[in-house]
Amino acid sequence: MPIVAPTPILTSEETRAAEQVAVAGGTSLSELMNRAGAAVTEAVWRYGGGRPVLILCGPGNNGGDGYVAARLLKERGLDVRVAASASPATDLAKAARKSWKGKVEKLADATTAPVVVDALFGTGLSRILEPAISVRLASLAKDACFVLAVDVPSGVLTDTGASLGAVAATMTLALGALKPAHVLQPSATLCGEIRVADIGLVAQSPVSLLVRPQLIAPRASDHKYSRGLIAIVAGEMPGAALLAATAAQRAGAGYVVLAGKHLAIGGTMALVRRNLDDVLADERTAVIVAGPGLGRGLATRKLLDRIIDSEQALVIDADAIRMIEPDDFKRFARRIAPVVLTPHAGEFDALFGTSNLSKIERARKAAADAGCKIIFKGADTVIASNDGRIVVAPEGPHSLASAGTGDVLAGIVGALLGQGMGAHDAACAAVWLQQDAARRSGPGLIADDLCDHLPAARGRCL
Repeated sequence: MPIVAPTPILTSEETRAAEQVAVAGGTSLSELMNRAGAAVTEAVWRYGGGRPVLILCGPGNNGGDGYVAARLLKERGLDVRVAASASPATDLAKAARKSWKGKVEKLADATTAPVVVDALFGTGLSRILEPAISVRLASLAKDACFVLAVDVPSGVLTDTGASLGAVAATMTLALGALKPAHVLQPSATLCGEIRVADIGLVAQSPVSLLVRPQLIAPRASDHKYSRGLIAIVAGEMPGAALLAATAAQRAGAGYVVLAGKHLAIGGTMALVRRNLDDVLADERTAVIVAGPGLGRGLATRKLLDRIIDSEQALVIDADAIRMIEPDDFKRFARRIAPVVLTPHAGEFDALFGTSNLSKIERARKAAADAGCKIIFKGADTVIASNDGRIVVAPEGPHSLASAGTGDVLAGIVGALLGQGMGAHDAACAAVWLQQDAARRSGPGLIADDLCDHLPAARGRCL
């Protein structure tokens, strides 16, 4: 998804605060609307191919942006029509409507055009889109060649990404900054291609977009232990541990050990098998990855207790997450070395409970409560740190919805921690590397393919 800077992701409230900062600095709200309308105009001019345009305006300031764009596009000589769902309801929208000297059709009576601009409802929508409006918008969009949504597609909840009857756009023009709806599912898919228009807002947020990381290149003075001794705990399904171990190797770990009782598995000659007791006692062990194929029996829980009480950095995935209990969070807080949890949605719900909050807010609260870093996996992945930082990786390759890809991610995180990256940065970098490797693997990937393509992905970051 070709999103351009800025990378901060602002909620509706943060956006309004940024607007007030602009006003305090001497920029009126009317000027901000004019800038937004000009940005819409430029997008239609560049991507609409000069074809006739139908602009759909709602009663709020999103509709006001549409009226401004209609006037400016008409001044450029385009064939422009405007249809409204209701009369303007805000002072800014009323003023913008007066600036448009053409006819305003009723939305219910409007016929489509090759280019449709959706300026019906923006970031302030909090209720289900009226069925009559949703059906009409869908009909007009269906017969158009290009649909541009202003800020967000009408019918999505800006802060959660939920759909309230929204219709997919070809492109969404985010005004001033990205919003959660641009990066969270299902709304991210409904947005189509996303562009950010600079309208003069200073965008500040602890939530940002995932970017390509800068990794630590091997140095002449490095040796296998300085690049990280990573222990992967093998359990009832040792193939999963082998996947994680191979990924750790491919992601740059200097020394990877398979630890535990279930070690009768294949793998490269560089993979060493050792008893877990020896691994825990070895001061050279930098990271322990536990969970892939581990199993969930009583003996495994006792093993997990020993791992939590260890001094090494931890990556906890899959079966190990299912055995974590809220009481373990206090033990995380007492640790000096970091803990990274990598749950998918089912594992997250089982550990932290369900909620109507956005995925961003759920991950933020979970990281704070657990005192660790969390990679909340999915079609949209949220990386949350207990220091408040949040990074969102929107819509990774759909081919990652395959068994074993989570084991690979856990191994990559372990490798990066072992090479000296901070836990938050290691979690972010691991997600980026996995997604890049998936794109290189193509649509038919299996988890093993990710390991093959990790060196090339890693090479882009050195």
